[in-house]
Amino acid sequence: MGTFVKILIASVLVAYFAIKWTGPSFDPESLKGARVLVTGASTGIGEQMAYHYARFGAQIVITARRETVLQQVAEKCLSLGAQRALYIAADMASESDPDKVVNFALEKLGGLDYLVLNHIGPSPFGMWEGDVEHTRWLMKVNFFSYVQMAWRALPHLEQSKGSLVVVSSLLAKMVSPFTLPYTSTKFALNGFFGSLHHELAMKRSNVSISICTLGLIDTESAMEKVRGVTKVPAYPATEAALSIIIAGATRQLDLYYPWFTYAVTLFKDMFPSTTNYFIQNSYNNIP
Repeated sequence: MGTFVKILIASVLVAYFAIKWTGPSFDPESLKGARVLVTGASTGIGEQMAYHYARFGAQIVITARRETVLQQVAEKCLSLGAQRALYIAADMASESDPDKVVNFALEKLGGLDYLVLNHIGPSPFGMWEGDVEHTRWLMKVNFFSYVQMAWRALPHLEQSKGSLVVVSSLLAKMVSPFTLPYTSTKFALNGFFGSLHHELAMKRSNVSISICTLGLIDTESAMEKVRGVTKVPAYPATEAALSIIIAGATRQLDLYYPWFTYAVTLFKDMFPSTTNYFIQNSYNNIP
């Protein structure tokens, strides 16, 4: 690696950490009693976010497809210190369920301070074989339901000076093989909510948006697909969940977890050919 490249990368990292260290500090007390809706909360990152919010003493509504598992998560949230922990089963591919979930949270909590959009639909990990119907379905779950829930919740977040937190992926910043439908939905999320951030700022809205760019996280569903296939390291779901919560509470526009994902997104624009080489050679085999 040339001296110029080393200096450039070091400068980028110094700037990144300087921004992080001089940004607003996180006050755990600010979440005590906060009214929070977390989607995709039966497992993985969403489940871990529910537990963190519970420890901070928030009032929580969680949602996912499996009611039995949601009940177990809600019970644990109460044992961890949540002021309230309610759940509602929903299918985010449905035309009506996204609105139903937001309405349930508004009714039970009397408003919303945080809408945390985290759910995803299952998608195969492998070469794309032309399944357009699956791609269309996944867009409904991973993208259109986010838009629908955000629109339903925005007036109430405006009243509470609340936060809209969108869990995205490094794959929304740089393309990779074997995840075409999933990657497409995450690019759509970043484009939509990045644009919405500008519109809210221009209207001097009280609502903040946090777009969370995550690398590979060690959730059960992710590891089942990539274990033994990729050389990319996985990072703890509980740490990712806490980072997302802090980003929303401190009203950060962008979160990158783990930290090096920020450097990766810059590197790929400066050195596209090198980035493509590393991407295509970061797999042990073709799934």
